[in-house]
Amino acid sequence: MENSSCELLTLSYPNVSEVENLRWTILVNFMLNIFLSYTAIMLNVVTIHAIRKTSSLPDTLKTLLLNLAVTDVGVGLIVQPVYTSLLVKWLQQNGEDCNFRHAFVMISSTFCLASFLGVVAVTVDRFLAIHLHLRYQELVTHKRVFVVVISLWLLSVIFPVVVLWLLSDMYSLMTFTLGIAGLFLTTLVYIRIYLTARRHKNQIQALQVQDLDENKEMARFASLLKSAVGIYYVYLVFLICYLPFLICLVATEMNGPTIPLKSWFIFSLTFIFLSSSLNPVMYCWKMRHIRHATVDILRNMPCLRNRVFQLS
Repeated sequence: MENSSCELLTLSYPNVSEVENLRWTILVNFMLNIFLSYTAIMLNVVTIHAIRKTSSLPDTLKTLLLNLAVTDVGVGLIVQPVYTSLLVKWLQQNGEDCNFRHAFVMISSTFCLASFLGVVAVTVDRFLAIHLHLRYQELVTHKRVFVVVISLWLLSVIFPVVVLWLLSDMYSLMTFTLGIAGLFLTTLVYIRIYLTARRHKNQIQALQVQDLDENKEMARFASLLKSAVGIYYVYLVFLICYLPFLICLVATEMNGPTIPLKSWFIFSLTFIFLSSSLNPVMYCWKMRHIRHATVDILRNMPCLRNRVFQLS
């Protein structure tokens, strides 16, 4: 079973004889991941602090965003250093053993799947907040969201174990199926959000005279829409960053392992990790309360205060 799994990994990973043709690809990705590892850690640590300080966020949404940010920290702190070590081993052409490849695939699959499912969960949460509206707080409680987060992490750990050790010959198929299912579900949810938003917008325009309670209700709904739009941009980042990897899996299955496809595969992993650095940028750009909290944190950082003092 171990040999079969090693042969599976070899389909996408370069062997010693192919490293020379992929040297520049490996070197470029090594430098990119060194930089992106640092940005993923620093940006998400600041984002975690900002989310915790943002009192206007509902506890349910705050929990899901914190889960996503913590996952992204794990990508920068654990996954990318392991990936750069793998890239170094390829550059040294020392023929790393199968156990190291297994370790990388297990770790990267766990964190990337947790991040992917985290985006799906926060998307579904925003849909329920808009669709259920007044019943949202009754049905979507903080305790239930916490259970969902734990369940997502258990699935993220169990899935790689089952696929790599028990169903290794179906690794590409199951990974592709799970990825497409998640992207399809998220796309479907955002179509529903768009239709709901358009319907409510028409209702607002039709009501020329409203009492105070109706105005407050419309303001609350507008706030929900803004948070959904903010998460939508996080979803777009995931779509852009994950699609090259999924396409690469399909292309490898159809055409077999080739040098261009292995080069594409190496870059596609870096694209996946890139999303962990872009997510906090999306939070700050599209979610006003998190942006304000982030600015306050950066202003209060001692190194920035000292620099401002020196410039003045």
